[in-house]
Amino acid sequence: MLMFANFFSRVCYVALLLGSMNVLSADFSFVVRDQFGEPLKDAVIEFKDQQLNHQDNLSVAVMDQIDKHFTPKVLVIQNGQLVDFPNSDNIRHHVYSFSTVKQFDIKLYSGRPEKPEKFESPGIVVLGCNIHDSMVGYIYVADSSEVLKTSVDGKVQLNVSTFPVSFTVWQPNQQSDIDQKKTITFADSSQVADIVITTIEPKPRNTFGEMFKGTND
Repeated sequence: MLMFANFFSRVCYVALLLGSMNVLSADFSFVVRDQFGEPLKDAVIEFKDQQLNHQDNLSVAVMDQIDKHFTPKVLVIQNGQLVDFPNSDNIRHHVYSFSTVKQFDIKLYSGRPEKPEKFESPGIVVLGCNIHDSMVGYIYVADSSEVLKTSVDGKVQLNVSTFPVSFTVWQPNQQSDIDQKKTITFADSSQVADIVITTIEPKPRNTFGEMFKGTND
C-alpha cells in the first residue's frame, strides 16, 4: 500500500510539473506589419536559444541575378553555408560586399563564377553590383536552427510547445540600422501576435552615374 502511495505521489508531481510548463499543442501565428498597418514581405524571424548544429553537408544556396535584380532580394542561409552567384542576365555583373560580416568581390562575369562564396559569420550582408549600382540584395546569415522569412502577407506560423518564446525580427527597409535586429518576447499564446517594424522608403542607388556604365547595359 505504501509503495502504491509513493508511485501515485510521483505521478501527481510529474503532472503538476508538466502543467507549469504551459504546453501549447496548436500552431502559433503572427504577422509583421509596417507603421501603416501594411504586411511586410522579407522580414526575417530568428528564434533565440535554438543554437544551430553546424553541418558539413549544407546545400549550396543560390543568389541569382535576373533583369538587373538580385533574386531573391533577401536570401536566408545558415552560418557556414556556401552561396553561388549565377548571372542569368545576358549582360555582365560585378558582385561585391563591403559588409563586416563578409567582404568579397566577384569581378565582371557572365554565367557562373569560378566558385561559391562561404559565409562563416552570422549577420547581414549587403550586396551590390559595381556596374549597375541600383542593384541591391541581402544575405541573412543565421546562427539558429529556427529561422523564417515572411511572404507578401507578412505572416509566420510555427509550432510552439512552451512559453515564453523569444526571437529577433529584421527587415531590409527598416528605419533602424541595417545590422540591428528587434527582439520580441511572447509570454504566452494570448498576446496580440502583431509585430510592427518602422520602415523607410529605400532611395534609388545610382551613385556612379551613366558615364561609367559603358556598353554593358
